[in-house]
Amino acid sequence: MPTNARSWLGGAAAVATLTFDVDAEAAILAQGRRYARHASTMTHQAYGPDVGVPRLLDLLDELGVPATFFVPGWVAEQRPGLAAKIAGRGHEVAHHSYSHRPPTQLTPAQERADFERALRVFADQGIDVAGHRAAGWEATWQTAELVAEHGLRYDSSLMGDDRPYQVRTGAGDVVELPVHWSLDDWEQYAFLPDPPIGQVIESPRKVLAMWQDELDAMRHYHCLFNLTCHPFLSGRPGRALALRRLIEYAKECGDVRFARCREVAAATLDDPAVRTVEQRPVIADPEVYPEVGPGMGPGVGPAVGTAVGTGRT
Repeated sequence: MPTNARSWLGGAAAVATLTFDVDAEAAILAQGRRYARHASTMTHQAYGPDVGVPRLLDLLDELGVPATFFVPGWVAEQRPGLAAKIAGRGHEVAHHSYSHRPPTQLTPAQERADFERALRVFADQGIDVAGHRAAGWEATWQTAELVAEHGLRYDSSLMGDDRPYQVRTGAGDVVELPVHWSLDDWEQYAFLPDPPIGQVIESPRKVLAMWQDELDAMRHYHCLFNLTCHPFLSGRPGRALALRRLIEYAKECGDVRFARCREVAAATLDDPAVRTVEQRPVIADPEVYPEVGPGMGPGVGPAVGTAVGTGRT
């Protein structure tokens, strides 16, 4: 079947999901509790939900496009009306851990506890969540199974394709809406002296051109343009205007469909041509691969790597 005939595309050349990770202070506190004493750093992060989110919500309203906001449970707890405000503007709110500690730095029991604690926060606030994104995109081999076990429809943390696919787990299948560093504003804009979360602040013009090129290529190959932005970064004025120009460009193309992640997941489940990947952890022989490679920091254990799967079309 031609890739442009796949039903999840809804007749478009590409589908665009505009996603916002509302990490706020949690992304830095996950680096160490000591940063709670850093007033400048904490206000740098609070800018996201307090200033960036309202600005971006207005931008989305003006352009008439939907989005998905991935919110850590801790952030939703600290700002009790935030998730409801986002949902009330017609956008999706999704699970982004509780603490924003990367699952790869947690034990399996800790990952489960963090995952379930976030679910309780959203349940208490009356927020229906259908999907999940791992903190830092650092999913473990357990993550997708947790998503399936708790009845969520999709994950958006892995990088095994540039179109939606399904991941088979012991708890059932989960739709994967893949991500990539080239479509993440963190790599373009993030900077703090401590912790050193980034080294270069790029020009929004350069970022806009790069993302337009990616969109054009994804229209050609009939892909999912899954853009990840952070309100503390892309909520800044020059970057928000660049994002506006990107959305306007996509609309002018005439063959790009904007959708919430949960809508793409539903369309993926209805598309028999979407491939399914069996999760099989990569086993690294300790006699071949040392725990820590030359010039690298602490390792993450013997079972690391990317998913090896068997696809079906």
